[in-house]
Amino acid sequence: MHLARFPRVRLAHLPTPLEPAPGLSQALGIDLWIKRDDCTGLAGGGNKTRKLEFLLGDAFEQDADTLVTQGAVQSNHVRQTAAAAAVMGLKCEVILEERTGSKAVDYVNNGNVLLDRLFGAVIRSVPGGSDMPAELEKTADGVRARGGKPYVIPGGGSNAIGALGYVDCAREIVVQADELDLSVDRIVTATGSAGTHAGLVAGLAVLGADIPVLGIGVRAPKEKQEANVLKLARETAALLGHPDRVKDHMVVADCDYVGEGYGLIDQAVVDALTLAARTDGILLDPVYTGKAMKGLIALARAGRFEGERVVFLHTGGAQGLAGYQGELDAMLG
Repeated sequence: MHLARFPRVRLAHLPTPLEPAPGLSQALGIDLWIKRDDCTGLAGGGNKTRKLEFLLGDAFEQDADTLVTQGAVQSNHVRQTAAAAAVMGLKCEVILEERTGSKAVDYVNNGNVLLDRLFGAVIRSVPGGSDMPAELEKTADGVRARGGKPYVIPGGGSNAIGALGYVDCAREIVVQADELDLSVDRIVTATGSAGTHAGLVAGLAVLGADIPVLGIGVRAPKEKQEANVLKLARETAALLGHPDRVKDHMVVADCDYVGEGYGLIDQAVVDALTLAARTDGILLDPVYTGKAMKGLIALARAGRFEGERVVFLHTGGAQGLAGYQGELDAMLG
């Protein structure tokens, strides 16, 4: 794949650990390992840091001085983008979409939002359902009008350049598994803006590693999510020079665990957070990894992973827990 051909800024602590989860394995009756991308380092870690390495590499190639991006109010991507900008001496302007409709004080002021402000991001809020690409362009136009050079990053950093971060992660998982003499039967990850899922699929396909990836959806219905991931995986593989490697059957999303909607938690999510914390000391987040673990738990208990060694990609996000304090307190009892 020769990723050194692409401009890159080193931000992450890599490789992240691939480690067993004995407590969860015993509780679920499967052989579960965790790829600890919550340990990428920047701003407390998370999956977006891998994407930002390539996105900022491209931004510097274009002589940008301001990063412009968007996300939901408690966006992990926005937090890591704001931190990357601070580290690299760039300005950062972000748009937070009030996607869940929550007006709770902890949700709108604590967690990732507090960290966005700490990292110095200029924040603008818009109502849920806004045309976010148009809002991005509006902010970019404002930067240009002031004489700046914006670099626009889509939500989640999810384009082919950003997905290269998870091409690299796919390579990293295969190398680590080989070093451990570990045969991996399946990778499970949260799938939302599609970049992480697509990058894994593209990377494994180009490597020729026959490891299926199951995305647990956090927002869109199955058909839409799989279409988004497939499109981006093919674009990413094309960027790598292998446009025909990604096949339809390689993209699988299970969107039965979204619950009432993006960013809305339920008791099963809290139970997943609690189980991971009280078995292996793993902190998940309420929006992505909590729902992915909710799905993994349900599928494991239904026998879906019988006889398999499963790698759960932990994409981080525990910094958002403080934004859900009121709801978590009520559900934890």
